[in-house]
Amino acid sequence: MSKQKSILITGCSSGIGLCCAHELKQRGYRVFATARKAEDVVRLQEQGLESLQLDLASSESIHQAVDTILELTQGQLYALFNNAAYGQPGAVEDLQRHVLKEQFESNVFGTQELTNRIIPVMRQQGYGRIIYNGSVLGIISLPFRGAYNASKYALEGLADTLRLELYGSGIEVSIIEPGPITSAFRKNAFVKYQENINKESSFFKSSYEGMEARLQKKEPAVPFTLPPEAVYKKLEHALESAHPRAHYYVTFPTHLFGTLKRLLPAKGLDWVLRKVSKEEN
Repeated sequence: MSKQKSILITGCSSGIGLCCAHELKQRGYRVFATARKAEDVVRLQEQGLESLQLDLASSESIHQAVDTILELTQGQLYALFNNAAYGQPGAVEDLQRHVLKEQFESNVFGTQELTNRIIPVMRQQGYGRIIYNGSVLGIISLPFRGAYNASKYALEGLADTLRLELYGSGIEVSIIEPGPITSAFRKNAFVKYQENINKESSFFKSSYEGMEARLQKKEPAVPFTLPPEAVYKKLEHALESAHPRAHYYVTFPTHLFGTLKRLLPAKGLDWVLRKVSKEEN
């Protein structure tokens, strides 16, 4: 790259965010790798990354991080990669209001607050790239993932709307939709399950036992799991193509379910998804 471009990435403590931060730094970007926990920020700094603390559940944290980054870049930012998210397992009927709200605070509300803070910067400079990390679960739904499904569906709607509203501004909006990717996602989801779901009082007690086993597996839980580098390849295209795509599918399951959703009637797709969910457990 002839001129160094800056990018803010959320959720860099592990998995996709960590991989993309290192890959983009090697490619010549100035990477601001953010994480929610202070100890993760220290670890990222020890790895040679410019890292700041950014908790999407806190407006103060969001604005403080952005202010610091803009001070370091003389008020400019080429790209934002909204990667940070977590999954709250549990049947929809077992999700208390505060649990659903917490899922949206990080995955949706905080993500969009951060994006809205960056948009005026990109408008003023006349260019920019905003990339959301979505999910196959923003295309189709699976049982016991209702909170996460809903949050990713919401991101799809925001990204698609924002792309229309920013037309002609020089700001491009894309959403990357991974399927199964090697990461700490299941481990973190299991923690949230233990915190917020009362298995003993649930109609789905027996189903949860199978889900617990899946979440605690050391090896990939489903076939066709890819490393985070697969997401990076799509991110690189979204950042550098003169004509970035609106949607980037990653992994075979995402391509498959995206196609089936277009082709099958709702009840036919439901049958497939029930079967997939049953085989997982």
